[in-house]
Amino acid sequence: QNGYGQCNVPAGFTDVVAIAAGEYQSLALRSDGTVVGWGSDWWEGAPGIVPTDISNIVAISAGPRHSLALRADGTVAAWGDNPYGQCNVPGDAADVIALAAGYNHSLALKTDGTVIMWGLNDLGQCNVPENLSEVEAIASGYFHTLALKTDGTVVAWGYNYYGQCNVPENLTDIVAVATGYGHSLALKADGTVVAWGYNSYGQCDVPADLTDVTAISAGYYHSLALKADGTVVVWGSPYNNDLYNIPAGLKDVVAISAGGYHNLALVGPPKEVV
Repeated sequence: QNGYGQCNVPAGFTDVVAIAAGEYQSLALRSDGTVVGWGSDWWEGAPGIVPTDISNIVAISAGPRHSLALRADGTVAAWGDNPYGQCNVPGDAADVIALAAGYNHSLALKTDGTVIMWGLNDLGQCNVPENLSEVEAIASGYFHTLALKTDGTVVAWGYNYYGQCNVPENLTDIVAVATGYGHSLALKADGTVVAWGYNSYGQCDVPADLTDVTAISAGYYHSLALKADGTVVVWGSPYNNDLYNIPAGLKDVVAISAGGYHNLALVGPPKEVV
C-alpha cells in the first residue's frame, strides 16, 4: 500500500546500507551515516521526516508511529509520535548495539547483552524478564518482544493473546528473529524458518519448500524471507494482493524490511532501494 507515499523512493537514491519499514513510513541509512525518510507526515512529529540533527548513524528501526536511530557512539535518537514516552530515550541507553521500535514502546540492546525498554507498558511489553542476559539480537512487534540469545535460543514477553510469546518447544540454533502484529518468526542456522502466533491470514504458514533463507522480516499480517540467491519470498495477508506483488525481475537483494502494509528491499551492488 502507498496511501502515504511510503513506497515513493526518492529519485537517485543510492549508497544505502540499511532499510527499515514502519506502518506508513520508510527509512534508509546511507553510507555517510545520514538517514533519509519518506512516507507519512500526517501526525505530530512525523516519523518519516528525519530531524536535521540526525547524523553518524549506524542502525535504524521504524515502528508504526515512531522511528529510532543508533549513533556510532552507542547513543539513541528517537522521533515521531510520543504520547507514551516512546521517544524519551532514557539516560541509561548508552553502549547500545541494536534497537527496535514497537507500537508505542522502544527497546535497545546493550554491549553487555542486556536489554532496556521504555514507553507504553499496559500489556507487559516493557517487562524485560529478570536476569535476561547474553542477548545478541532483538525484535519488537506491536505488543510483544523477542530476544535472541547467544546460545541460539529465543526468549519472548509481552501480550500473548495469539500465542506470539509461546516459543516452540526445543527451538534452538536460531540466528535471527522477527515480529509482526501478533506473530513471530525465527530463522534457523540451516536456512529454514519457524513461525508461531496469529495466523488468520496465513502469516505463519511458512512455505513447505522454503530453504536457504538468510534474513526474515514480519509485517502487520505478512512475512518476508530473503534467500541466499538474492530473491524474496512473501506469504500471508491474502486479502491484500499488493503485498505479493514482488517487482518483476527483482534479484540481488541483500536486505529486506516488512512494514505494516508495504515492503522494502535493498539491492546491491550498487545499493539502491526498491
